[in-house]
Amino acid sequence: MFDVIKGNLEVLEQGLQEAVTSTNDLVTEVGMHIVTSGGKRIRPALCLLSARGGRAFDLPHVLPLAEALELIHTASLVHDDVIDEADTRRGAATANARWNNQVAILSGDYIFARAFTLIAEEGYDPYVSKRLADLVCNLSVGEIIQDHAVYQVSRGMADYYERIQKKTADFLEICCELGAMVGGMDREEMKKLAEYGHCIGMAFQITDDLLDIEQTAETIGKPAGNDIRQGIVTLPVIRALETSPDAEKLERIVTDMEMTDEMVERALEIVKATDGVDFAKAKADEYLARAKAALPEGLPDAIREAYEMVADFIGDRDF
Repeated sequence: MFDVIKGNLEVLEQGLQEAVTSTNDLVTEVGMHIVTSGGKRIRPALCLLSARGGRAFDLPHVLPLAEALELIHTASLVHDDVIDEADTRRGAATANARWNNQVAILSGDYIFARAFTLIAEEGYDPYVSKRLADLVCNLSVGEIIQDHAVYQVSRGMADYYERIQKKTADFLEICCELGAMVGGMDREEMKKLAEYGHCIGMAFQITDDLLDIEQTAETIGKPAGNDIRQGIVTLPVIRALETSPDAEKLERIVTDMEMTDEMVERALEIVKATDGVDFAKAKADEYLARAKAALPEGLPDAIREAYEMVADFIGDRDF
């Protein structure tokens, strides 16, 4: 789906590695482990696609922004892994597992700082720095909201949507918006691509939550049912709590901080016995349809096709 920017992404990979290289060997080793351990690169790809759709595309000018976006994402995952006490991500050892929490957290901080250094060195419009600062704030708020709500029954779907907007949708929205800006699109086109990014971001997180219910650890690279185990109530579970005859039993499980493997399995069984999975899938499909409808009319055909393929990938993905 990223064939049109394949060469750009190859240059991006080199730039990411250069960005985390330090005069300190350990910092470089940890940074290289983090940025080379996989990832779909959806965020920088969306930025590059938006920029390529504009009338003033200049790869050397766009790349620092695309790299900074991926570094911010990567750093946030490093911190998430520490919070979640995760041993693996994308099938590889996490930084906290391979080294320790202190090294992982400080390496995440270092990568955040390197992202903003790239932005400062390129001399973008101050609006770019403001939006990236907003992004990091929203990521933090989203995680705080989620952490505050663990092992509690959600107050409703509105809370869930607010949380995933701050955790994921705001990020993809900013990738599209800022890419369009540095690529020379006009304000109306920027707004439409921002809407596209918001909608695929909402769908992306919903499908991610679905994978936690439907897939195995071998498929998704982390334990199945991990959200339930951590007391994180996602859309399929919220729906099951509203509709299942076993809702009380499910509530007792998801609010139990001493949850066993057997309890997680039972919770998954209860959710799968309802329309929770289908309900969440339908909501994701709604967002993806809105995303495609938001695409500006003047986009080059190759860019439009790539955006549509991204939406289709999010709707169909199983990893």
